[in-house]
Amino acid sequence: MNEAKKTRGCLITVEGIDGAGKSTQVERLVVLLAERGHLVVGTREPGATALGRELRRMVLGRELELARDAELFLFLADRAEHLATVIKPALASGAIVLCDRFMDSTVAYQSHGRQNDLERVRRWDADSRRGIAPDLTLLLDCPIELGAERRQRESDRYQALDREFHERVRRGFLEQAAAEPARIRRIDGSRDLAIVSAEVAGVTLTWLAEHGFASPQASS
Repeated sequence: MNEAKKTRGCLITVEGIDGAGKSTQVERLVVLLAERGHLVVGTREPGATALGRELRRMVLGRELELARDAELFLFLADRAEHLATVIKPALASGAIVLCDRFMDSTVAYQSHGRQNDLERVRRWDADSRRGIAPDLTLLLDCPIELGAERRQRESDRYQALDREFHERVRRGFLEQAAAEPARIRRIDGSRDLAIVSAEVAGVTLTWLAEHGFASPQASS
């Protein structure tokens, strides 16, 4: 049992390639759950803390040329700070934490995309998380061409990388979903926004009800 479950809060992460619609779905879920009376915290990686915003500028900007390990350690530094100052306190208060990207992005981008050793990336990521892991992960999957079309412009160093990189990243997400079907729920993100949002909401609400997080409104 991970530390999040012990505190009675839960951690739900939303993952996928750039342009899959993660941020939109996190924003919609925050509103939906808050309207149903849940204590909910929406957050993201990288960039949810003061340190994270500086690290986000460094790792996603194009001003610096970073070695692969340096890039990985910056993401993990962001995660350690994010956990200490945002996620763990929210879980301790009993909140549902909705996070736009988390550990599965580290594996998909830093191991599969950047072609770093998988076991080393997993080991360092685990060290940064100190026992915290998502209770539920929603993987929004779509073809990389659609993700690029939705982005419309290349705004950071990752979005500017070639097709092969993004194909490797997508495969990395799909491999993780296949390996952990109980935690990671793949959702076809290529469909109409309303359809995707309805499935995201349905999967989330069903999971919450099944794991003892029924809507406070339902019991009032």
